[in-house]
Parts: sequence; structure tokens; C-alpha cells
Amino acid sequence: MKKISTKLALYFTIAVLVMEGLLMLYLHDNIIDTRIEEEFQSILSRGNSHRDVLEDRYSETTLHHIALMESKTETEVVITDQNHNVIIGSRVLTDGMRELIQVTPESLTREGRVIESNWKDMNYLSTVTSFESERNEGYVYMFKSATPLRNLISQLNSHFLLAGILSLIILTGIHFLLSKLLTRPLLKMKQATEKLSKGNFEVKLPELGQDELGDLSDSIQRLATDLETIQQERTEFLANISHELRTPLTYVQGYANVALREDIPESERKEYLNIIQEESKTILTLIENLFELAKIDENNFSIQTETIDSGSFYQKVINKVAPVFKSKGIDLILTVKEDFPFHADPIRLEQIVMNLLDNALKHSPPHSTTEVTVERNESGNMNLLINDQGMGIPPDELPQVFNRMYRVEKSRSREFGGSGLGLSIVKELVEAHGGQISIQSQRNKGTSINIIL
Repeated sequence: MKKISTKLALYFTIAVLVMEGLLMLYLHDNIIDTRIEEEFQSILSRGNSHRDVLEDRYSETTLHHIALMESKTETEVVITDQNHNVIIGSRVLTDGMRELIQVTPESLTREGRVIESNWKDMNYLSTVTSFESERNEGYVYMFKSATPLRNLISQLNSHFLLAGILSLIILTGIHFLLSKLLTRPLLKMKQATEKLSKGNFEVKLPELGQDELGDLSDSIQRLATDLETIQQERTEFLANISHELRTPLTYVQGYANVALREDIPESERKEYLNIIQEESKTILTLIENLFELAKIDENNFSIQTETIDSGSFYQKVINKVAPVFKSKGIDLILTVKEDFPFHADPIRLEQIVMNLLDNALKHSPPHSTTEVTVERNESGNMNLLINDQGMGIPPDELPQVFNRMYRVEKSRSREFGGSGLGLSIVKELVEAHGGQISIQSQRNKGTSINIIL
């Protein structure tokens, strides 16, 4: 019993059968009790009717009329005096009848009472009613065979048993059908997850509505789509990393071989060594960025926030990069609208600003301006805005600039440098602070990056 459909069908069938069994047992007992009660009330009513007749018109004719009337029915009547001597009966008395009429009934009321109710073992059901007339006093005994009642209850038991068997068959069929309908989507989801575990992400699950199964199906479908996207990004990421490492390593190896020649002038050798040094720095930067991303992915770094003074902090960062901007002929302007304290990790925040300014430096032409604006917004958060006048980013590429290894105009990557990891690291660090980053850009007009911490 390993299939969930079998288990569901079995559990549902047992639960419904238990409930149905209890209800049928309750109904069975109530029907029998009601039928027996009706039998006794019928006998009592006939005995009371005869009592009323005897009390109104007691005579030999009346006695014979009552006996004759009952001889034509399923019941029998025996009328006795107060000493239990038989005055008249509708049929010949049996030994069982004689025993019952010899018993003086206790606490006998006007409505009479049942003196024999054991319908399972005795041959007769019996009641007694007393009468008092001017001419005589005595008892009216009514008898009815218990056999018809036992036959009726036997038939009723057979019908209930047949109904129970049919219910079992029908319920079993219905429950197995329903369980199949319910578990079929689960089986499809199981097959889908098996495909995912084997690396096959081309999974298509049907829409199952707005219930729990539908939510689960949608979740698996989204997981498959996300895993397929991750696999594609991973493949592209590894390809880009290989390319980024191979290119500078090729330069290093090639120029190292050239620099080792003995027949080249010393000035050329020095030029080749400078190229090797620059490419080595490129490799080192790329590896450092990869390590940084690895630490972010594994949560092996922590944000150590402390109170930072906006004016002095950003002035210190600008002072570090100002000479590089000046050497390229780019004006770097810092504007702190008010000096205020805020909470952040100073090391990580400096890394964020340096990465963004490095991008602005690489993609801005000489005689342009890069502006760094710091202010406190209406919510009391620190708002950092960096505007450059560089080449800008095409609108269709803006949503992807924070993806790892993504670079605008890949064909010109060697001209501007960069591995495509800087903005992805910036985004991860900003979100680790609980902040937000957004970007706006126009082609050949510049780029604006806004950070809120």
C-alpha cells in the first residue's frame, strides 16, 4: 500500500463506513423500537376499547361479540373475572396464555399495561386492562403472536445488511475514483520533481485552479522556470568567467614570452612588463570580485553597522578617487545638503561608492562631470545619488545591468574594462543593508544611480 491514492481511498472508505455504520445502527434500533412500541400500543388500544364497551354494555351478547370480532384478527382476547377465572376467549387458550392470566398485574392503571414484552423468545406479546361494570369486574387480556414481529425484524435486518454491502461497494468505487482524481495532479507533480532532480527543467504542469493543489503546481512550475534560468545564467556565468580570465592571461603569457627575449630594447621590455602588470591587476580584481560574491552567496560576511557622519565620510571617499578623475579630465563634485548621522557598515558602504564611481570613471568622456549628492529624505533615510555624463545604457538593457557578468556593449568591454560583477556586488551589499538601489539612464546623456539606506 505505497500509493497515496490507495491510502486515501482506504482511509476515506473506513471513515465513511464507520460513520455510516453508526448511523445505520442508530436507525435500525430506532425503527425496531418504534415498531415494537407501535405493536404494544395497538394491543393496548384494542384492550382499552373492549374495556370501554364492557363498562358501558356488559352482557353475554357483548362478550360473545368481542370474542367473535377478535377471532377474525391477528390478536386474541381473554376476559376474566377478578379471580382470573376465564369468562370468554376468542380462541382456545394455550398453556402460555394460562400462565400469563394467572399473574396478578402490579400497579395496573386505567390505560392498562404490558405483561409480556419478550418478543425474541416468547410466543406472545401480551397486555392487560381492568374493567369495572355494574354487573361484573375483571380483566381484559390481549395476546398477539410474536412470530410476525420477529419475521418483520428479520426482514429489516436483511435489508439493512444488503444496504450496508451495497454502500460498501458503492463507497469503495466512489472513493477510489475520487482519490484517483485527487492524486493524479500529485503524480504529475511527482514526475515533474523527478525530472527537475535529473536536471530536466522543461516541465509543464496544467493549471489546477485556486486551491492548495493549484498553488503547489504553480510553485513547482515557478521552481522549474527559476532553475532553468539559473542553469542558463550559470552556464553563461562560467563562460564569461573563463573568457575574462583567458583574455588577460593570454596577454600575460604572450608579453612575458616577448619580454624574455634578449634581443629587444630595454624600453620595449619595460613597456611589455607594464602591460603584464596591468593585466595582472585585472585578474586580481576579477578574482577578488568572485570571492566577494562567493562570500555574499554563502552569507559568510556580516554587516557591522555603526553611526556615520555623512559629510566627513563621503568627503574622505571622494578625496581617494578625485586624483584619478582629475587625471582623466572629469570633474567630480560632492554635495552634502546637510551634515547628518546615519547607520551603515563604513567598509561596505565605501566599497559600494567606489564601485559606482569606478563605473562612472570608465564610461564618462573627458571634460564631463560626475556629481555625488547626499541628503536625508522625508523618511529620515540616507539618500545617495550619483550622476555621470557618460555613454548611458540602452533602455532594453537597464533591467539586466545588476545581473552577474552582464555588461553593456560586450564588444567594447576591452576598451572600457570591467568584468560585469561590480553592479551585482553593489546590489547585494545594498540589499544586505536593507536598502534599495535604482538606476536611470539615457543613451549618450549619462546614468543616474540612486541608493537609499
